Amino acid sequence: MLSRVADSLYWMSRYFERADHCARVLEANYNLMLNPSKLSTEERWHRIMASLGLADSGDIDPQMAMIKLTSDADHESSIVSCIATARENAGQVREQISSEMWERLNRLYHQVTQANTRLETDADPLRLVAAVREGSYQFDGVTDATMNHGEGWHFIQLGKYMERSCALPVLLDAYFSAPGEADDLDWVGLLASCAAFESYCKVYTADLKPESMAEFLILNPEFPYSVRYAVERMSAAIDTISETSFTKANGRIARIAGRLRASLAYVQIAEIMSAGLHRYLNSVIEQCNSLHAAVHVVYIDYPIQSALEA
Repeated sequence: MLSRVADSLYWMSRYFERADHCARVLEANYNLMLNPSKLSTEERWHRIMASLGLADSGDIDPQMAMIKLTSDADHESSIVSCIATARENAGQVREQISSEMWERLNRLYHQVTQANTRLETDADPLRLVAAVREGSYQFDGVTDATMNHGEGWHFIQLGKYMERSCALPVLLDAYFSAPGEADDLDWVGLLASCAAFESYCKVYTADLKPESMAEFLILNPEFPYSVRYAVERMSAAIDTISETSFTKANGRIARIAGRLRASLAYVQIAEIMSAGLHRYLNSVIEQCNSLHAAVHVVYIDYPIQSALEA
């Protein structure tokens, strides 16, 4: 596969996942700011911004910030901007994806950009967020059902789970950096941000213990929005891609992915908590960044000499 094609598929998937992640966090938490609690609106909004990995200027109205995060095309982390970038990358590889994928992504793009022009009431940004959430499920389903599960599909999976593996630790760190300040509403918001409330209750009942939630969202191997699940799916995509590339540099990627996978598969939540959850989550992010850099060097930006020696 051409490196430019792999690059476009990878970033199409990453930006789409980024838009979906932002939509989930906003949908789950924005209404919580309307509920009375010991946390002020400003403090809760600061946590929302931190959970998305964004700097909080502290001088912006939450409603205006909500509109900015959903509909500001000039803000690189906004939902509209991410969907537009995903569509741009998809347009460059139309021949590699199915027509149903392109139609679904193009429809969602026009839906969010048209909604973007008429955000007037408090409910309008939430309607845009709900449209993205529904469109995400549809796009993922169409991708699995209509695209050949070859090398291109695996680059899409790699991008999707790389983004999720990076975003989930940031989200968790925002909540667990000061767990004493969180109340039950905040913990429900965390679980809802990961579409995890029902799945968590089936495993731990409705007892909202921070350590149990951390264990579920970090180490559960079966739940799609846990860190371990995302890392294992990302590693599986890398393994499949490496089998078809036959390059000597695959070994470095395999070592980084193996260490990351082992750090999640062979650890207990008590060990993580005693050593420091913040340090552990930062380590996961750093390893994901190293893995992204290695993948980019080997499959995207490799020198011609390396290709000839492969």
